Amino acid sequence: YELHIRDFTVHPSSGAKHRGKFSGLTERAPLGHLVQLGVTHVHLLPSFDFMSVDETKLKKPQYNWGYDPQNYNVPEGSYSTNPFDGVTRIREFKQMVQSLHRAGIRVVMDVVYNHTAKSHDSHLNLLVPNYYYRQDAKGGFSNGSGCGNETASERAMVRKMFVDSVVHWAREYHVDGFRFDLMGLHDIETMNGIRAALDEIDPTILIYGEGWTGGDSPLPDAQRASKQNTAKLNRIAAFSDDMRDGVKGAVWDKSRAGFINGREGMEETVKFSVVAATKHPQVDFSRVDYSKAPWAAEPHHCVNYVSCHDNHTLWDKLGLAGGQPISEAEKIRLQKFANAIVLTSQGIAFLHAGEEFCRTKRGEENSYNVGDKINAMDWRLKKKYRDVYDYYRGLVALRRAREELRMNSSAEIRKRLKFLPMTVANVVAFSIGRLESGAPGLAVIYNARRETAEVSIPAGKWNVLADESAAGAKPLRRFSGDRVRVAAQSAMVLSR
Repeated sequence: YELHIRDFTVHPSSGAKHRGKFSGLTERAPLGHLVQLGVTHVHLLPSFDFMSVDETKLKKPQYNWGYDPQNYNVPEGSYSTNPFDGVTRIREFKQMVQSLHRAGIRVVMDVVYNHTAKSHDSHLNLLVPNYYYRQDAKGGFSNGSGCGNETASERAMVRKMFVDSVVHWAREYHVDGFRFDLMGLHDIETMNGIRAALDEIDPTILIYGEGWTGGDSPLPDAQRASKQNTAKLNRIAAFSDDMRDGVKGAVWDKSRAGFINGREGMEETVKFSVVAATKHPQVDFSRVDYSKAPWAAEPHHCVNYVSCHDNHTLWDKLGLAGGQPISEAEKIRLQKFANAIVLTSQGIAFLHAGEEFCRTKRGEENSYNVGDKINAMDWRLKKKYRDVYDYYRGLVALRRAREELRMNSSAEIRKRLKFLPMTVANVVAFSIGRLESGAPGLAVIYNARRETAEVSIPAGKWNVLADESAAGAKPLRRFSGDRVRVAAQSAMVLSR
């Protein structure tokens, strides 16, 4: 569950006393929301010291996501109640982590080691000129980050700095995971070295990142920790832009639709996403929209999602895709449908904060510095869209209750997950065999058509765990048969 510290509690409706601070996440209402939703990990947007917010002038309106690093190993002062006292920010960060841990939630830090806010006059370049950064053909700063420079992770002391930094956060602050910004700018050896160092502390620490760069880089493609090289990474995942754009439409074209909102021919892309970008005999890779071959060796290599802090929120994108206005009722239906696919697919499921109550940024696509008016989470929406929140909460409970949705190996996925033959377009269905007998124990159907679809399923007595209206670990109703009717633009999950 990806959130920005300030966004999460700064709105008056959050109920927090320490609004926009580390301490806000320790308070009853914000923390209670996360517990009720059932998420396993909270992903914090950059929370180390970043440059764009002057923490000595907090009475002045300032805002940034924080992807402009200044000091990698220091908590961000603007999120503390007293930025002038170093002890305060350290204590409050630790109290935040402790509170989340006591609630049964682990903590992931968003780390931005791929560049620094400054270039020529950065701390690192002043320390050893031209060593910590890659150079272009003219001897200047290469700019694979799109932010003016890129760090040279393949150089020994740069690699050591990154390893030492994550170890520091894991040991000193008990951080449970790391999300690497523009991970494709880091070399494979460095990322695997980070994995090895963290394994000595806790092998369950989660590592994932963006499997791409922000521009061209002198680091050779074969050495990049990119999506295409994910299979060479040791238990490190990459985000699946295949699912992100295949399900709800491309982020680079606001009017382009995806599977759920009317684009034809997206069935194989959805199937590819369901198996977490791994090899599966029933996926026709030539018809997958982006990737023409599996890029994940195992499901733990793949983070499935439909939206994050970047680009439009899911709610805003659904209002733009297709180029035609849609009703609020249809947007609500699609808001449920999109993450029903995420939460019933293999791999790591990822949610953007506020998706569960139709968060909007009023059409703003790149809100990194536009302030609270656009970015603050308006908790009044939770009441307005309570049925969406309840649906997401039910999907999370269903995913946590059913091991079939969280298989641990690609071999197991190939053995147990079977796609069902379809006689109509824009419908994807699959069954997952029981671990012991192999007999179908779970069936999942996605109907992207604008009318009800009747789908053939293995004959038997079935429990409905999710439909267009509700979801959960307990049956909504029961039926017997070998066919089921699935409502338009919705998912259905069945068990027996």
